[in-house]
Amino acid sequence: MDMIKDYFVGNPDAEVSVKSIYDDLNLKTHPMRSLCLDIVLDMSENGFLTERDGRFRLAHRQKFMEGVLQRRAGGKNYLVPDDGTAPILVAERNAKGAQNGDRVRIIQFARRSMTAPEGEVTEILQRAKDTFVGTIQIERKMAFLVTANKSEADIFIPRDKLKGARNGDKAVVKVLEWPENSNRNPIGRVVDVLGAGGENETEMHAILAEFGLPYSYPETVEEAANAIPSEIPAEAFEGREDFRDAVTFTIDPRDAKDFDDALSIRRIKDGLWEVGVHIADVSYYVQEGGIIDREAYKRATSVYLVDRTVPMLPEKLCNELCSLRQDEDKLTYSVIFRINANAEVRESHIARTVIRSNRRFAYEEVQAIIDREKAGGKEALPGDEFKEQIMILNGMAEKLRDRRMAAGALAFDRVEVHFEVDDKGRPVSVFFKESKEANKLIEEFMLLANRAVAEKIGKSGDRTPKTFVYRIHDKPDQERLDNLAQFVQRFGYKVKTTGTNAEMSRSINKLLADVKGKREQNLVEMVSLRAMQKACYSTENIGHYGLSMEYYTHFTSPIRRYPDLMVHRLLTRYLAGGRTVSQTRYEEHCDHCSNMEQLAEQAERASIKYKQVEYMSERMGQAYDAVISGITEWGIYAEIIENKCEGLIPLRSLSGDYFEFDERNYCLTGHTTGKRYRLGDPIKVYVSSCNLEKKQMDYAIAD
Repeated sequence: MDMIKDYFVGNPDAEVSVKSIYDDLNLKTHPMRSLCLDIVLDMSENGFLTERDGRFRLAHRQKFMEGVLQRRAGGKNYLVPDDGTAPILVAERNAKGAQNGDRVRIIQFARRSMTAPEGEVTEILQRAKDTFVGTIQIERKMAFLVTANKSEADIFIPRDKLKGARNGDKAVVKVLEWPENSNRNPIGRVVDVLGAGGENETEMHAILAEFGLPYSYPETVEEAANAIPSEIPAEAFEGREDFRDAVTFTIDPRDAKDFDDALSIRRIKDGLWEVGVHIADVSYYVQEGGIIDREAYKRATSVYLVDRTVPMLPEKLCNELCSLRQDEDKLTYSVIFRINANAEVRESHIARTVIRSNRRFAYEEVQAIIDREKAGGKEALPGDEFKEQIMILNGMAEKLRDRRMAAGALAFDRVEVHFEVDDKGRPVSVFFKESKEANKLIEEFMLLANRAVAEKIGKSGDRTPKTFVYRIHDKPDQERLDNLAQFVQRFGYKVKTTGTNAEMSRSINKLLADVKGKREQNLVEMVSLRAMQKACYSTENIGHYGLSMEYYTHFTSPIRRYPDLMVHRLLTRYLAGGRTVSQTRYEEHCDHCSNMEQLAEQAERASIKYKQVEYMSERMGQAYDAVISGITEWGIYAEIIENKCEGLIPLRSLSGDYFEFDERNYCLTGHTTGKRYRLGDPIKVYVSSCNLEKKQMDYAIAD
């Protein structure tokens, strides 16, 4: 069949008789000719070929299309066309060895009535990836890499290309040879052995490798960082504004080591303060185009997994030289504000500075001081010597936030899931982190500095603005907003889908406030977030919808985000009167950083999911109160209230009735009993199975 298909695809305009096909394909025996005739007649009946006066040709309505192949379980693969038209079925026999995510060209078959559009891969244009992560399975004479993704084929590994991997090890494998059809496995070699499956270090490295993220630092880069002198040379202080006599402190998570921002405050006169937002001057230490810079650009961001940080910069830089540690002179890039008692900025300027932090605060310490001062308490607390400065800054932050909300900024304060792990990395407890006043104090001043920097360049008054790196966020897609409005209506809430940006934002904020403390809170917040566009980096400024800011950038975290380092360098260039840089080149940088940010977020979510499954695997059979967080044709997703671990209740496990899926109303309804399961309903479940390899849990309904 493939020979005959290739014959017609290769001669799309030819109109030939069956005898010509025999001759062209050198079919000389009667059985071969008989089989050929049967296949040609079947192809004609199925619409692949058309027939006229005993002559056959490729159907006129066929066309070539390009797009991305999405492989599904059961061989139901689909091409997602580049032109945005409906997906086209590509049966497994017609996939020609194309893997999930590959860019391919297909020939679309002439569509018969009452059937879905279908096609066949004719060329693989670009492989989605050539390295895979999975578990090594070794048999007597052969070995394979088996991935957790069912849509990915097992990769055959010759025994001499195992690189010492043993049965059950997790490994990274590079494909050397792709199959020409779906009946053969790709052939590859092991490029890295991550360790024994199930061990914490192995599994965290496997998650990073799965998303193409680095899990170790090149020795040459570490050596370059270690060669940088720890002492700041005297000439580095020249031309910098000196803030070492201003009250300055950092506020960070308790376990943080890289302190890339600090706040200073001093009174100028009654009712007017000078507030400095000081950011680590990474660009002083990391020279553009150098070996450290190239590695930082490649990573583009630090990655935060459940039990570790995978830093963008080598440890000597991020935790020592650039970290704004207490009682040490540090080089910084700063935005200096003059702010009155009503938190109104009277003037500001940007400068390279030197600071000396007086104290390193944890968020919890600052929050304790704020809580005590607001309650009128008298007990002594660590850091009390800075209580006046903390309360002044907190008062300013509250006013800044109020004005931001009034202007239409969105108020998403999502609860973060965290795990306490033992010395082997196993999760022993789950806890949640909420954004409190201490967090918001820092957040508001970072937002203020980021906006000031963006406005400095974007609103410079130049006829053609200089190329700059902006953090942009488009307004929500109308269809997504309409879907959100329909979804929350079933819970008795309303949300505006038309009007000004500020009006719609205030409506969403009201929704988020109304669901606080309700059983559907997490669900509504999650669906609301999904209705939003994704923020990203770009040289084309369209503003930031979520923050309700016309100009916004990322300036405040150069230790962990490469775009901030680009912004520092551009600032230095432009403040010195330098010419604009290439927009095309910087847009490519922005795309790269946006893509790496998304990969890092996916890896973070995967590590959380892994730890959730690992945590619940030791609690099999225990009953928990949960809420229905998703309804699909294959079952019910439920999220346990106590720990926010989500699992699937398969449809097949719902006994006592035949349940039908109502997609419009997000529910399953029993055909006989009328029993209904709806989004947001409370439900009691227990864990019935856990699969760490796939990071999946199955629940069952507890009677």
